[in-house]
Amino acid sequence: MQRLSNAPASRHLMRPESQMGHTGERFCEEPEVTDCCGNGEADMKRDFGLAAAGTQLVLAASGDEKHPPENIIDGNTETFWITTGMFPQEFILSFANLIKISSVKIHCYNVRSLSIEKSVARDPVDFEPLTKSELERSEEQLQIEEFTDGTSAIHLRFVIKSGFDHFVSVHKVTVEGTEDARV
Repeated sequence: MQRLSNAPASRHLMRPESQMGHTGERFCEEPEVTDCCGNGEADMKRDFGLAAAGTQLVLAASGDEKHPPENIIDGNTETFWITTGMFPQEFILSFANLIKISSVKIHCYNVRSLSIEKSVARDPVDFEPLTKSELERSEEQLQIEEFTDGTSAIHLRFVIKSGFDHFVSVHKVTVEGTEDARV
């Protein structure tokens, strides 16, 4: 395991941006204002799956200097973390604060079996199962798997139990939600 720091709702297939023939435009998701907590107030829902949001990738089971694990949280689907060929593989995202999660979306390639676990402990320990999924194989397209739950977490552990090939890649993880007021 590589230590990096101190600190099924729907299925989609998407072509990597490099194969879409785009004109170089970049699309950024604007945070939407919604009543995600059901309290009648507008809350700012945003993506906590980004280093820019204070999220850290604190552990990865393998690493490659050309495709490091930190690529998962850079927000770019053209960069990625590639595994080293054995399973299971895992990585842990740690948020700056407790997050009320409305959805988790993973952009990956060649992943067959995936589980996600959560922890509300201060340190990334005591994980509880959140969801698991068998993904569909895709040729020359990214797999996009989205999970909705409405749970809270400080840490998420992604465990890739098997792949369709010896190597799999994870391009991006989107964790949409709000900071949990229980902190």
